[in-house]
Amino acid sequence: MELTRSVAAPPEALLAHGPQIVEATIGGALRTVKPFTPEVRANIDNELVDKSINFMRRQKAAAKPFFIYLPFSMGHVPNLPSAQFKGKSRIGNYGDKMMEGDYHVGQILDTLKELAVDDNTIVVFASDNAPYGQAAREFGNNGTPDMGNSGPFRGELGEVTEGAIRIAALIRWPGKVKPNTTSYAMFSIMDFLPTFAHIVDGTMPTDRPIDGVDQTDVLLGDSATGHRESLLSFIGGDLVAARWKQWRIYFTDIHPTGSGPQREPGIFSASVPMAGYPKFYNIEMDPHEDLVVGGLFGWVSEPALKTVEEYLETVKKYPNPPAPNITQFRAGGG
Repeated sequence: MELTRSVAAPPEALLAHGPQIVEATIGGALRTVKPFTPEVRANIDNELVDKSINFMRRQKAAAKPFFIYLPFSMGHVPNLPSAQFKGKSRIGNYGDKMMEGDYHVGQILDTLKELAVDDNTIVVFASDNAPYGQAAREFGNNGTPDMGNSGPFRGELGEVTEGAIRIAALIRWPGKVKPNTTSYAMFSIMDFLPTFAHIVDGTMPTDRPIDGVDQTDVLLGDSATGHRESLLSFIGGDLVAARWKQWRIYFTDIHPTGSGPQREPGIFSASVPMAGYPKFYNIEMDPHEDLVVGGLFGWVSEPALKTVEEYLETVKKYPNPPAPNITQFRAGGG
C-alpha cells in the first residue's frame, strides 16, 4: 500500500492564484494590483472614494469636466465593514456597511462643494438590483439577517418580478431637478446613457441598437410618464418577462422551493416554460403580483408582445453576445 500525504500550499501561493484586483488604461493590458482578500474587501470603498476624490480634484485643477462611476461594495454581500465602522450599528455587518456607505456618499458631496462644482454636477445614487433576500440572508453578516426589503413588491435578486428589478434612485441636479419631488415614470439604468449624452450635447453611436431612451424630460419635471413604455427582462440570455406600462407579463414561471428559511427564491429558484399562454399582472392595482388577470385583460397581449417582436427584429442584425451561464453546457466544435 502506498500512502500519500497532502501538503498545504503556502499562503503566498494561494494568494497569487486567487481573486485579484486589476487595472488598465485605455488600450492597455490588464495589470495585477494586489490579491482581493477579505481585508482588502473591507477597505475597498475607502480606496475607491479616495481615488474618486483625487480624480475630481485633478480634473478641476485642469479646468476639465469629469464623469465618475463609483460602485460601492456596501449593501452587497459579503458586507465587510472597515475598522472605522465595524460594530457601529446594532444589526451586524449589514448595518455597519450601510453607515459606512452613508459616510462615503457624504465625502463625495462634500468634495463637490469644496471644489465649487456641486451646483453644476448631476449626482445619481441608485442600486442595480433589488435585495439579495432569502438566498443568502446571513452570508457575511455573522448570523444576522442580511437581506434588505423589496417593500410592497414581490421578488428579489435573480428573479424578474417587480420587486426583483424595481429599485429607488435619487438624482440631484441643483437648478434643474426640482428638490423634494418624485416620479413614477418607468426609467431604466440603460436610459442614463442617452439622457446624459443629450444633456452634454454628446453624440450617440449609430452602429448598434441602443436599449436606453432619452429621459431628460423626466429629470426636468417636464414629463410625468417619460418616454419609456416597456422594458424586457432576461435571465441569462433568455427573455422571460416584459413590462408594458402598468402590466408585467411572464413567459416562464419562477418557482421558489420549500418554505420559511428553506425557501430558495432569487438566483436559486427554478424557471420553467409556460404552456402556451403568458401570465399578466397589473402592478398598479396589485403591486405584489398576486392576481393573474390575463383572462380579464387579454387585449394587453397585443401591445406587450409587439415590444418583444420589435426586439427580436433587432437581434437579427445585431445578435446578442452569449450571456454568462454555468449550468448549460455545449460541446465545442473542432
